[in-house]
Amino acid sequence: MRRILVSIAIISSFALGCVNLGLASGGTKGTTGAAKEKSLYDRLGGKKAISAVVDEFIGNVAADIRINKFFVQTASDAKRFTAFKKKLVDQICEASGGPCKYSGKDMKTAHQGMGISEIEFNALVEDLVKALDKFNVGETEKNQLLGALGPMKSDIVTR
Repeated sequence: MRRILVSIAIISSFALGCVNLGLASGGTKGTTGAAKEKSLYDRLGGKKAISAVVDEFIGNVAADIRINKFFVQTASDAKRFTAFKKKLVDQICEASGGPCKYSGKDMKTAHQGMGISEIEFNALVEDLVKALDKFNVGETEKNQLLGALGPMKSDIVTR
C-alpha cells in the first residue's frame, strides 16, 4: 500500500517537474531577452497553494472507488498519512522549481511489481485534474502537466 502512495507522489511530482523543465527551455519572452517566465512553482501559487492542491488530490483519490483500496492503511494511520502528504508536497514543490527538497525513485523503479493498470493510471490522472480544476489552475499549466504524464505511462502501467 505504501508503495502505491509513494507512486502517486512520484507521478505528481515528476509530472510537474517535466512541465517545469519544458517551460524552462522556453525561458524568455519576446526577442529582446525580456524577463524570464515565472516558474511553475510561482504560477501555482507557491507551497501553500501546492499543499491545498495536494489535500484536494488526496481527498479525490480517497473517494475514488477505482483506486482508493490502495490507500486504506495509510489513511488509517495519522502519522503515516501526514508523512505521505509532506513528501508529496515537497516533491511537487521541488519539481515545479520551488525551494523544497525531495529525493525519490524514478518511475520505473517506484512502480516495479505493482501491476498498475491503465484504468488505475487514468483514474489517478482524473483525480489530479479534478484537484487542479477546483483551484482554477490555468489551461496552459494543466495541459503541460497532462502532456508530461503521457510519456511516463509506459514506466507506470504494467498490466
